[in-house]
Amino acid sequence: MLVLVGVALGVVVIDQLTKAWAISALRPRLLAGGEGPVEIIGSLLRLTYTQNTGAAFSLGTSYTWIFSLIAVAVAVVILRTARQLTSIAWAIAFGGLLGGLLGNLIDRLTREPSPGLGFVVDWIQLPNFPVFNVADMSITFSAVLMVVLALRGVDYKGAVAA
Repeated sequence: MLVLVGVALGVVVIDQLTKAWAISALRPRLLAGGEGPVEIIGSLLRLTYTQNTGAAFSLGTSYTWIFSLIAVAVAVVILRTARQLTSIAWAIAFGGLLGGLLGNLIDRLTREPSPGLGFVVDWIQLPNFPVFNVADMSITFSAVLMVVLALRGVDYKGAVAA
């Protein structure tokens, strides 16, 4: 449980700090007459600023409140499951998922236009891919880790299938 909570808190803190930085440093660059996105590796990696009211790939922009409710439900399920965890790897995976969903939920609850309907700050841009943030990365890496653990037969209680 401590590993899960530690990973989740770490993700939330890093996510919120980087979003605050994106708002203060990147958003002004995109306003009228600004310098535009920061090119780190040409067009391969850019730092920009967007406000996403939808889910992944900006889908469902009219259903922001549903994503907020789903995030709360998933957080409850993760915390209930966490009491049974004995696998460190699964604790890391669930912690990353929880931290990522909480990072984006904080945005949805605290940003305009109102609690539960707010936008999520995205700021990392790759070619031919939606702009994303640290919370999104954590959710994605956690999902990949969960698939790997499941394929290797490691259950969340730490047992390995023969």
